[in-house]
Amino acid sequence: MKLFLKIVAISLLFLNFSCNDKSSNQRLVPASSGKINELLVVVDNLLWEENIGEAVRDIFAASVPALNQEEPLFNIKQMPTQVFSGFATKSRLVLKIEKGKAAGTSIREDVFAKPQTLILVSGQTNQEIIDQMKANADKIIMALKAEEIKEKQRRINLSLFDTKPIQEQMGIDIKFPTAYRIATHDNNFFWIRKDIPTGNMDFLIYEVPLSRIHKNDSTTVGDIIRMRDSIGKAHIQSSVEGAYMITEEAYAPYVFDTTIDGKPTIETKGIWDMKNAFMSGPFINYAIEDKKNNRYVVLEGYVFSPSVEKRDYIFELEAILKSVKIK
Repeated sequence: MKLFLKIVAISLLFLNFSCNDKSSNQRLVPASSGKINELLVVVDNLLWEENIGEAVRDIFAASVPALNQEEPLFNIKQMPTQVFSGFATKSRLVLKIEKGKAAGTSIREDVFAKPQTLILVSGQTNQEIIDQMKANADKIIMALKAEEIKEKQRRINLSLFDTKPIQEQMGIDIKFPTAYRIATHDNNFFWIRKDIPTGNMDFLIYEVPLSRIHKNDSTTVGDIIRMRDSIGKAHIQSSVEGAYMITEEAYAPYVFDTTIDGKPTIETKGIWDMKNAFMSGPFINYAIEDKKNNRYVVLEGYVFSPSVEKRDYIFELEAILKSVKIK
């Protein structure tokens, strides 16, 4: 009898722990799917054919800044609400529009699949829905892009390059796939390259003193350009004699304040050019403030791929550069 009571007590204790285990209460959702930067828009066909569809395209298929050809922020697929079920709900990026409800915008995670970002926009009228999208466009795009950066980094992590030389010399950790190679490694400068069918996509890692770039000043853009051009002249040259990389003079770069690895960062997007040669393409540059070591850690990615879409190439480089951790 005593043995029986002990068994019952142990069973009840185990059951209690199981009920209190948070993992047992987690909702199971299937894995999401979809190509990088593909947005599923769930909206009734009539609304899609009216001004709501036009507003969606204007906002989410707007041209990516600082590319030397027009490419959309997201590739858009539209689906009517009544068929949004089953496999369709597994899309990683979803914009769902509901008419006839109170005006509002919400950003939800992992509703039907994981990982997933679902944007729900509602309004009583077409104009209320359009106003919601316009008012929250920056916030929505930021959430969608963050989801895609995470997904791209997850895919990159499946086959990582051994970055020990970079860690030892630069004091940073950065994750990129084995498809890349270290082309040049000299005096705190790394030139890392990847061949693609129509050209190459490369990134640079180097450092400059904090005094090299003046923040919150009218000279910031000029400082960035001078820094880029000096590095390009010293390290990034073509097979044409006297040709080296510079910042395209005809297009003023876009400069933003952002944060990487918890540190203030200057983000610059623009067009590079090869002086004395017919080569150009987009670049993205991050100057990360590392006060502890009195330096900016500079990471720059650029693409050379004539007459080919470059959005996804630049996006891959962005995901790589944003993986950096300064030790």
